[in-house]
Amino acid sequence: MSNQTDQAFLESALSFFPHLSSAEKNLLLQNTAAVSYKKESSIHRADYKCLGLLLVKSGSLRVYIMSEDGREITLYRIYPGELCILSASCVLSSITFDVYIDAVEDSQVLQVSSSVISLLMHDNIYVEAFANRAAAERFSDVMWAMQQILFMSFDRRLAIFLLDESASLGTDRLPLTHEQIAKLMGSAREVVTRMLKYFSQEGYVALSRGCVTLLDKKALRKLADTQP
Repeated sequence: MSNQTDQAFLESALSFFPHLSSAEKNLLLQNTAAVSYKKESSIHRADYKCLGLLLVKSGSLRVYIMSEDGREITLYRIYPGELCILSASCVLSSITFDVYIDAVEDSQVLQVSSSVISLLMHDNIYVEAFANRAAAERFSDVMWAMQQILFMSFDRRLAIFLLDESASLGTDRLPLTHEQIAKLMGSAREVVTRMLKYFSQEGYVALSRGCVTLLDKKALRKLADTQP
């Protein structure tokens, strides 16, 4: 890696970096590549080669699982400054399920070789602790996603989704189609359309082609905070 900006980003994102030897630092930097992905492109599949650690510089990624009948269930999203450890699941013995990763939008990431991550985990306890902690944190996100799907009403799930997207994008105008929302939420488009229509009738949102605008965030927050 010759780009100084990328190197600084890598060092700031990996808390174990100061605990690496000079040789380990060189090994890590030499086996990290800057990669660009187009919107909706496939980054990782069950039958793909193990990618390694992904650090998002710009854009966002979606990590999801897929049922036998092709239904997608979003586990979590990855935003700038965050990392994807499940893309290196081949070096984590505790991860035994297949995940899929797509680019939600045009994205730039730093990709650290899985073989190097495996070697560093074996030789450096700080790297091993970092990887295990990152995996545990993401497992918490996975459990939250499962809890939402299994135990939470859809109107509450949709309210939470819209508020989270608004906070992430920094705007109340969300450039999302019903199909995209359904895909991100792991639901059917018809269900999303029906609930958005209800939200519109209640004055929570305004619907237009390829866009959902939040009008009453107070009402959405009240719905999102409602306990089942």
